[in-house]
Amino acid sequence: MSVPGIVVHRDADVLAKAVAARIITRLVDVQSAKGSASIVLTGGTVGIATLAAIAATPARDAVDWRRLDIWWGDERFLPDGDKERNETGARAALLDHVDVDPARVHVMRGPDSGMTAEESADAYAAELRAAARPEDHGPVPSFDVMLLGMGPDSHVASLFPGMPALYDTRPVVAVHGSPKPPPTRISLTLPAIQASREVWVVAAGEEKSGAVRLALSESGPVQVPAAGARGRGRTLFLLDRAAAGKIPPELGRIASP
Repeated sequence: MSVPGIVVHRDADVLAKAVAARIITRLVDVQSAKGSASIVLTGGTVGIATLAAIAATPARDAVDWRRLDIWWGDERFLPDGDKERNETGARAALLDHVDVDPARVHVMRGPDSGMTAEESADAYAAELRAAARPEDHGPVPSFDVMLLGMGPDSHVASLFPGMPALYDTRPVVAVHGSPKPPPTRISLTLPAIQASREVWVVAAGEEKSGAVRLALSESGPVQVPAAGARGRGRTLFLLDRAAAGKIPPELGRIASP
Protein backbone atom coordinates (compact mmCIF):
# COMPACT_ATOMS: atom_id res chain seq x y z
CA MET A 1 0.00 0.00 0.00
CA SER A 2 1.09 3.57 -0.63
CA VAL A 3 2.45 6.00 1.94
CA PRO A 4 -0.02 8.85 2.52
CA GLY A 5 0.63 12.32 1.18
CA ILE A 6 -0.84 15.28 3.04
CA VAL A 7 -2.38 18.36 1.45
CA VAL A 8 -3.68 21.14 3.69
CA HIS A 9 -6.06 23.91 2.62
CA ARG A 10 -7.12 27.03 4.45
CA ASP A 11 -10.67 26.05 5.43
CA ALA A 12 -13.50 23.65 4.60
CA ASP A 13 -14.84 25.77 1.73
CA VAL A 14 -11.45 26.00 0.00
CA LEU A 15 -10.91 22.30 0.69
CA ALA A 16 -14.14 21.30 -1.07
CA LYS A 17 -13.32 23.45 -4.11
CA ALA A 18 -9.75 22.15 -4.28
CA VAL A 19 -10.87 18.52 -4.06
CA ALA A 20 -13.45 19.20 -6.77
CA ALA A 21 -10.72 20.52 -9.07
CA ARG A 22 -8.50 17.57 -8.24
CA ILE A 23 -11.32 15.11 -9.08
CA ILE A 24 -11.98 16.73 -12.44
CA THR A 25 -8.29 16.62 -13.34
CA ARG A 26 -7.97 12.99 -12.25
CA LEU A 27 -11.02 11.83 -14.20
CA VAL A 28 -10.00 13.69 -17.35
CA ASP A 29 -6.50 12.23 -17.18
CA VAL A 30 -7.82 8.68 -16.71
CA GLN A 31 -10.39 9.01 -19.48
CA SER A 32 -7.74 10.39 -21.82
CA ALA A 33 -5.52 7.40 -21.08
CA LYS A 34 -8.01 4.55 -21.17
CA GLY A 35 -11.40 5.86 -22.32
CA SER A 36 -13.41 5.48 -19.15
CA ALA A 37 -12.93 6.06 -15.44
CA SER A 38 -14.38 5.06 -12.09
CA ILE A 39 -14.97 6.94 -8.86
CA VAL A 40 -16.24 5.95 -5.43
CA LEU A 41 -18.26 8.69 -3.72
CA THR A 42 -18.73 9.50 -0.06
CA GLY A 43 -21.35 11.41 1.88
CA GLY A 44 -20.89 13.84 4.72
CA THR A 45 -20.69 17.61 4.76
CA VAL A 46 -17.40 18.00 2.90
CA GLY A 47 -18.13 15.09 0.54
CA ILE A 48 -21.41 16.60 -0.64
CA ALA A 49 -19.90 20.12 -0.73
CA THR A 50 -17.20 18.76 -3.02
CA LEU A 51 -19.78 17.34 -5.41
CA ALA A 52 -21.66 20.66 -5.38
CA ALA A 53 -18.39 22.45 -6.19
CA ILE A 54 -17.91 20.17 -9.21
CA ALA A 55 -21.43 20.99 -10.39
CA ALA A 56 -20.77 24.72 -9.98
CA THR A 57 -17.63 24.94 -12.12
CA PRO A 58 -17.65 25.07 -15.94
CA ALA A 59 -14.62 22.75 -15.80
CA ARG A 60 -17.01 19.88 -15.08
CA ASP A 61 -17.68 19.75 -18.83
CA ALA A 62 -14.15 18.45 -19.37
CA VAL A 63 -15.31 15.12 -17.90
CA ASP A 64 -17.14 12.69 -20.16
CA TRP A 65 -19.83 11.81 -17.64
CA ARG A 66 -21.26 9.08 -19.87
CA ARG A 67 -17.97 7.19 -19.56
CA LEU A 68 -17.77 7.29 -15.78
CA ASP A 69 -18.67 4.47 -13.41
CA ILE A 70 -19.95 5.81 -10.11
CA TRP A 71 -19.89 3.72 -6.94
CA TRP A 72 -20.36 4.38 -3.23
CA GLY A 73 -18.14 3.45 -0.32
CA ASP A 74 -21.12 3.04 1.99
CA GLU A 75 -24.80 3.73 2.27
CA ARG A 76 -27.39 4.08 4.99
CA PHE A 77 -29.88 1.23 4.70
CA LEU A 78 -32.85 3.51 4.08
CA PRO A 79 -35.49 3.66 1.33
CA ASP A 80 -34.74 5.14 -2.09
CA GLY A 81 -34.98 8.93 -1.98
CA ASP A 82 -34.54 9.22 1.78
CA LYS A 83 -32.74 12.49 2.47
CA GLU A 84 -30.23 10.70 4.72
CA ARG A 85 -28.98 8.42 1.95
CA ASN A 86 -25.58 9.29 0.47
CA GLU A 87 -27.04 8.63 -2.98
CA THR A 88 -29.78 11.21 -2.45
CA GLY A 89 -27.26 13.86 -1.47
CA ALA A 90 -24.99 13.02 -4.40
CA ARG A 91 -27.84 13.23 -6.89
CA ALA A 92 -29.00 16.61 -5.59
CA ALA A 93 -25.47 18.05 -5.46
CA LEU A 94 -24.09 16.72 -8.75
CA LEU A 95 -25.50 13.69 -10.52
CA ASP A 96 -28.81 15.32 -11.44
CA HIS A 97 -26.86 18.14 -13.10
CA VAL A 98 -24.57 16.14 -15.39
CA ASP A 99 -25.22 13.65 -18.18
CA VAL A 100 -24.41 10.41 -16.39
CA ASP A 101 -25.26 7.00 -17.84
CA PRO A 102 -27.86 5.56 -15.41
CA ALA A 103 -26.51 2.06 -16.04
CA ARG A 104 -23.12 3.19 -14.70
CA VAL A 105 -24.47 4.66 -11.46
CA HIS A 106 -24.15 1.76 -9.03
CA VAL A 107 -26.33 2.30 -5.97
CA MET A 108 -26.59 0.25 -2.79
CA ARG A 109 -30.18 -0.91 -2.41
CA GLY A 110 -32.34 -0.06 0.59
CA PRO A 111 -35.14 -1.93 2.36
CA ASP A 112 -37.73 -0.82 -0.22
CA SER A 113 -35.98 -3.12 -2.69
CA GLY A 114 -37.31 -6.09 -0.73
CA MET A 115 -33.77 -7.06 0.24
CA THR A 116 -32.36 -7.46 3.70
CA ALA A 117 -29.16 -5.55 4.47
CA GLU A 118 -27.17 -8.75 3.96
CA GLU A 119 -28.83 -9.38 0.59
CA SER A 120 -28.14 -5.80 -0.47
CA ALA A 121 -24.46 -6.20 0.46
CA ASP A 122 -24.26 -9.46 -1.48
CA ALA A 123 -25.93 -7.86 -4.51
CA TYR A 124 -23.45 -4.99 -4.47
CA ALA A 125 -20.56 -7.43 -4.17
CA ALA A 126 -21.89 -9.27 -7.22
CA GLU A 127 -22.11 -6.00 -9.15
CA LEU A 128 -18.53 -5.17 -8.24
CA ARG A 129 -17.38 -8.63 -9.22
CA ALA A 130 -19.08 -8.31 -12.61
CA ALA A 131 -17.29 -4.98 -13.20
CA ALA A 132 -13.84 -6.29 -12.24
CA ARG A 133 -11.44 -7.15 -15.06
CA PRO A 134 -8.65 -9.73 -15.09
CA GLU A 135 -6.04 -7.02 -14.58
CA ASP A 136 -7.77 -5.99 -11.34
CA HIS A 137 -6.65 -9.27 -9.76
CA GLY A 138 -9.58 -9.49 -7.39
CA PRO A 139 -13.34 -9.34 -6.81
CA VAL A 140 -13.64 -5.56 -7.18
CA PRO A 141 -12.52 -3.06 -9.83
CA SER A 142 -9.32 -1.12 -9.19
CA PHE A 143 -11.18 2.16 -8.71
CA ASP A 144 -9.41 5.15 -10.22
CA VAL A 145 -10.22 7.32 -7.22
CA MET A 146 -12.01 6.60 -3.97
CA LEU A 147 -13.24 9.47 -1.83
CA LEU A 148 -13.60 8.79 1.87
CA GLY A 149 -14.79 11.07 4.61
CA MET A 150 -13.55 10.45 8.14
CA GLY A 151 -15.33 10.80 11.46
CA PRO A 152 -13.91 12.13 14.74
CA ASP A 153 -13.71 8.47 15.83
CA SER A 154 -11.57 7.74 12.73
CA HIS A 155 -14.28 5.75 10.93
CA VAL A 156 -14.25 5.63 7.14
CA ALA A 157 -17.16 4.46 4.99
CA SER A 158 -19.27 2.64 7.64
CA LEU A 159 -16.28 0.93 9.22
CA PHE A 160 -16.37 1.95 12.87
CA PRO A 161 -13.61 1.23 15.41
CA GLY A 162 -13.64 -2.26 16.85
CA MET A 163 -16.60 -3.52 14.83
CA PRO A 164 -16.66 -6.96 13.14
CA ALA A 165 -16.69 -5.48 9.63
CA LEU A 166 -13.04 -4.50 10.09
CA TYR A 167 -12.07 -8.17 10.19
CA ASP A 168 -14.20 -9.13 7.19
CA THR A 169 -12.47 -10.12 3.95
CA ARG A 170 -15.59 -9.93 1.81
CA PRO A 171 -15.71 -6.77 -0.34
CA VAL A 172 -19.10 -5.54 0.95
CA VAL A 173 -20.83 -6.17 4.26
CA ALA A 174 -23.97 -5.23 6.15
CA VAL A 175 -23.21 -3.21 9.27
CA HIS A 176 -25.55 -3.46 12.26
CA GLY A 177 -25.42 -1.43 15.45
CA SER A 178 -23.62 1.55 13.96
CA PRO A 179 -22.77 4.05 16.72
CA LYS A 180 -23.85 6.77 14.31
CA PRO A 181 -27.49 6.62 13.16
CA PRO A 182 -29.04 4.97 11.33
CA PRO A 183 -27.84 1.71 12.89
CA THR A 184 -27.99 -0.41 9.72
CA ARG A 185 -25.71 0.34 6.79
CA ILE A 186 -23.95 -1.22 3.81
CA SER A 187 -20.20 -0.69 3.49
CA LEU A 188 -17.18 -1.59 1.45
CA THR A 189 -14.56 -3.30 3.58
CA LEU A 190 -10.87 -2.49 3.90
CA PRO A 191 -9.82 -5.02 1.20
CA ALA A 192 -12.17 -3.32 -1.28
CA ILE A 193 -10.90 0.12 -0.29
CA GLN A 194 -7.29 -1.00 -0.64
CA ALA A 195 -7.97 -2.29 -4.16
CA SER A 196 -8.31 1.33 -5.33
CA ARG A 197 -5.59 2.91 -7.41
CA GLU A 198 -5.98 6.10 -5.40
CA VAL A 199 -7.62 6.69 -2.01
CA TRP A 200 -8.34 10.25 -0.90
CA VAL A 201 -9.37 10.83 2.72
CA VAL A 202 -11.08 14.21 3.03
CA ALA A 203 -11.55 15.79 6.46
CA ALA A 204 -12.31 19.23 7.87
CA GLY A 205 -12.72 20.61 11.36
CA GLU A 206 -10.77 20.62 14.62
CA GLU A 207 -12.85 17.70 15.92
CA LYS A 208 -11.18 15.50 13.28
CA SER A 209 -7.60 16.49 14.18
CA GLY A 210 -6.99 13.71 16.68
CA ALA A 211 -8.32 11.08 14.30
CA VAL A 212 -6.14 12.45 11.49
CA ARG A 213 -3.06 12.20 13.70
CA LEU A 214 -3.86 8.59 14.61
CA ALA A 215 -4.67 7.65 11.01
CA LEU A 216 -1.24 8.87 9.91
CA SER A 217 0.56 7.12 12.76
CA GLU A 218 1.40 3.46 13.22
CA SER A 219 -2.08 2.71 14.61
CA GLY A 220 -3.83 -0.46 13.51
CA PRO A 221 -7.02 -0.25 11.43
CA VAL A 222 -9.18 -2.22 13.87
CA GLN A 223 -9.09 0.63 16.37
CA VAL A 224 -8.34 3.39 13.82
CA PRO A 225 -10.13 2.39 10.59
CA ALA A 226 -8.74 5.37 8.65
CA ALA A 227 -5.26 3.94 9.22
CA GLY A 228 -6.26 1.20 6.78
CA ALA A 229 -7.52 3.61 4.12
CA ARG A 230 -4.69 3.24 1.65
CA GLY A 231 -4.58 3.03 -2.13
CA ARG A 232 -2.45 0.73 -4.24
CA GLY A 233 -0.75 3.56 -6.07
CA ARG A 234 -1.48 6.71 -4.10
CA THR A 235 -3.06 7.84 -0.83
CA LEU A 236 -3.86 11.45 -0.03
CA PHE A 237 -5.14 13.04 3.14
CA LEU A 238 -6.87 16.22 1.95
CA LEU A 239 -7.47 18.43 4.97
CA ASP A 240 -8.27 21.89 6.15
CA ARG A 241 -5.97 23.59 8.63
CA ALA A 242 -8.13 22.73 11.61
CA ALA A 243 -8.17 19.00 10.81
CA ALA A 244 -4.42 19.07 10.24
CA GLY A 245 -3.69 20.80 13.55
CA LYS A 246 -2.30 17.77 15.38
CA ILE A 247 -0.19 16.24 12.62
CA PRO A 248 3.38 15.74 13.90
CA PRO A 249 5.79 18.15 12.15
CA GLU A 250 8.04 15.30 11.02
CA LEU A 251 5.32 14.01 8.71
CA GLY A 252 5.45 17.19 6.68
CA ARG A 253 2.69 18.63 4.56
CA ILE A 254 1.98 20.44 1.32
CA ALA A 255 0.10 23.58 2.25
CA SER A 256 -2.00 25.62 -0.13
CA PRO A 257 -2.75 29.31 0.38
